[in-house]
Amino acid sequence: MIELHSWPTPNGLKISIFLEEAGLETKVFPVNIGKGEQFEPAFLKISPNNRIPAIVDLDPVDGGDPVSVFESGAILIYLAEKTVKFLPTDLRKRAKVLEWLAWQVGGLGPMAGQNGHFNVYAPEKIPYAIDRYVNETKRLYGVLDKQLADNEYVAGDYSIADMAIYPWIVPYENHKQVLTDHPNLKRWFDLVAARPAVASVYANKDAIYGARPVTMSDEEREILFGKK
Repeated sequence: MIELHSWPTPNGLKISIFLEEAGLETKVFPVNIGKGEQFEPAFLKISPNNRIPAIVDLDPVDGGDPVSVFESGAILIYLAEKTVKFLPTDLRKRAKVLEWLAWQVGGLGPMAGQNGHFNVYAPEKIPYAIDRYVNETKRLYGVLDKQLADNEYVAGDYSIADMAIYPWIVPYENHKQVLTDHPNLKRWFDLVAARPAVASVYANKDAIYGARPVTMSDEEREILFGKK
């Protein structure tokens, strides 16, 4: 049994995709980040950076005590090694998957996240910041498009790299991107979206977490982006 402590953000959904793809028994504990539940002491015990997602593996492979893991990239690697799925054992293929996972965690996620913040959530529209992150997101889309010109999936076979990247492409319109400008990326995006596990995660997320409001209240903005 895997306990998933999460919220339906791109980083949270990438873990849901893995769990669905692998068929792991899962119990979801919603962590409403708009209400500040990520600062609760019980959550901080498993995620000291007060960020979702985090997991607790109640049945680790060594048969010992439960294992908690935070940070989405670390969680994907942990789950892939636990199940021996979606992360190749071949040295070179494994390195390629880990490269693109790191690319998402260190590049696409932070840049697209700032893009969304300044385009959607920031109370003041700052043209320099918007242009900076829209352009960097576009550059990263171009990098991904080039990689996908010769690969069906990002690192060859379907892997945790695809699971990590896909949820960050889903909000492309909010990020001021045009998928048809990147035909290889568009082909891959449609391919991943059509996977039954991925479709199931996105179809059921509102039933699990509740529908997210279209607009953010001042209180939620202060919790998520304030100085606290």
